Amino acid sequence: MPKRPLESLGVIVREKRGHRKLRETAKEIEIGPATLMRVESGRIPDVETFGKICRWLKKDPAEFLGFDVGLRKVASTEQPISTIAAHFKADQTPKPETVKALAQMVLIAMSTQPGLSEPES
Repeated sequence: MPKRPLESLGVIVREKRGHRKLRETAKEIEIGPATLMRVESGRIPDVETFGKICRWLKKDPAEFLGFDVGLRKVASTEQPISTIAAHFKADQTPKPETVKALAQMVLIAMSTQPGLSEPES
C-alpha cells in the first residue's frame, strides 16, 4: 500500500470533489462545509472527521498514518474513532506528529484484541 503524507489529505479530497459544490460534498461525507473547506486548505482534521473522510475516499487511514496495515486489526472504524475523538476535543489543532503517533498506538493496541477483523477496503 502506498504511503501518503497526512498533509496530502486536503489535496486528495479536493481532487475527488472536483467541480461539485462544497456543501453537497460535505453533506455526503457527513461533516460541515467549513470543516471540509479547512481540510481542503491543508488543516489536519480531528480523528472523527479523518475517519469519515477516509471512508468517503475509500482509503485506509494507514495510508496517511505511515504504518503497515498488516500490523493491525480493527473491527469497526465508527465506534473506535468516535471514542478516540473525544480525547482530541481539548486540543483543536494537534500537531500532525501527535495525531500520527496516537493513531498508530491505538491501532496497534487494538490489533492485540481477540476477535477483531480487518476493515473493509
